[in-house]
Amino acid sequence: MQLEQELERFLGFNEFRAGQREVVEQVLLGNDCFAMLPTGTGKTVCYQLSGYLSDGVVLIVSPLLSLMQDQVERMRANGEKRVIALNSFLSLPEKQQALAELAQYKFIFVSPEMLANKQIQMAIRRLTIGLFVVDEAHCISQWGHDFRPDYLELGVLRQELGSPVTLVLTATATKKVRLDIKKQLRLTDCVDVIHSVDRPNIAIVVENTSTRMEKQAKLLALTGALKGPGIIYFSSKKLAERYAYEIGEQHGLRTAFYHGDMSGEDRITIQQQFIQNQLHLICATSAFGMGIDKGDIRYVIHFHMPGDLEAYLQEIGRAGRDGAPSVAILLYADGDEAIQLQLQDRDLPEEELVHLSPALTEQLPVTERRFLEFYRQLGFTPDQIKEKIQFRKRWKRENLYTFLNFIKGVTCRRQFIQTYFEEVTNHDKPENCCDVCGVNLADFYGENQEIVEEAGWQKYLEYLLK
Repeated sequence: MQLEQELERFLGFNEFRAGQREVVEQVLLGNDCFAMLPTGTGKTVCYQLSGYLSDGVVLIVSPLLSLMQDQVERMRANGEKRVIALNSFLSLPEKQQALAELAQYKFIFVSPEMLANKQIQMAIRRLTIGLFVVDEAHCISQWGHDFRPDYLELGVLRQELGSPVTLVLTATATKKVRLDIKKQLRLTDCVDVIHSVDRPNIAIVVENTSTRMEKQAKLLALTGALKGPGIIYFSSKKLAERYAYEIGEQHGLRTAFYHGDMSGEDRITIQQQFIQNQLHLICATSAFGMGIDKGDIRYVIHFHMPGDLEAYLQEIGRAGRDGAPSVAILLYADGDEAIQLQLQDRDLPEEELVHLSPALTEQLPVTERRFLEFYRQLGFTPDQIKEKIQFRKRWKRENLYTFLNFIKGVTCRRQFIQTYFEEVTNHDKPENCCDVCGVNLADFYGENQEIVEEAGWQKYLEYLLK
């Protein structure tokens, strides 16, 4: 089989990117495969082509609604109508119809939380699963940066489905995390395809500022000088909205904000406007960006620091997917880590809540409720659940302090990242490597493309909804 010919026939690409061919070959040989490929190298190609070239349904477990929705829309736009996402965007009648007609679909996307639903499990068990895909697999690991209890059930479900060929995909996982993921998924004989997390075309810059006012001024100066398109990440939804307005007003740019409190329809619209070049930049929380198919993002700015190095790499990896020079700039002021410490504690229940009755537990925020319910179902005692809470807090703090070492370090930032992931460091550094080694920011300045008012994104949506 000439895989390059099949790649062009099914997906329209004439060559594979790094790692893609090796992954497809292993899957077609019937081997379970753990693939760690850099953000932006097209991990979706791995399961799409494998699915087209093999029998059975491709079941893709995906963590974020925005990611899932974007992938489904891209496949439909490319002519694949046998694709569906089982998520909260579906109304009850739509969900019932989807489950009744599930056998008609070749590619089924589902969130781990939705997959925990017994009705959905029953519908999936009636199918012949040819390929079981776990996307953003670092979410599985109890050591990972984004604890998702429902991910930990996937190993059991995979066995109940007859242990189909399994493809595990991630862009960021240390050796320790990779081992934990395999253990959770019960993968005893798995082929690894591991590529470097390094993206040489992305210059890495940390800008230290003394005050909040200086930081704000720096942000406005950068957005006026940098050539877009760009993404600016905030931890605050209010600040994302505020700066989208201020930057647009000050520099005459087309901007928008994006965060989890927006309706699903609004989020889809903003995504498509950005992809269709109707916006110069997006001011967003971390809810934006996973799987966004836009290769020409020239810069990513962090106004607030992420909670760990893995999240940082995921987010800066949205720049430069076309391989052209791009820049990632993190604005840091002493004390910024306090925001992340608050966010970390917010996602976990207080220790005294382990004694709540099931009825009162239902009143808790969803992340706290899921945490408690998961360990109660496993038969953990209140004291054992407290230990888990303490463990998660310690782990999150250790990750945060590692990231602070990266921010405050005086050695090559690219080398720091590769050392963290236990990679052999590159000796041939790119010309624009990092602020420690030297970066000429002027290389990334330029005029932003004028946006002509068109209805391109509306036409695109109309096509998708036909």
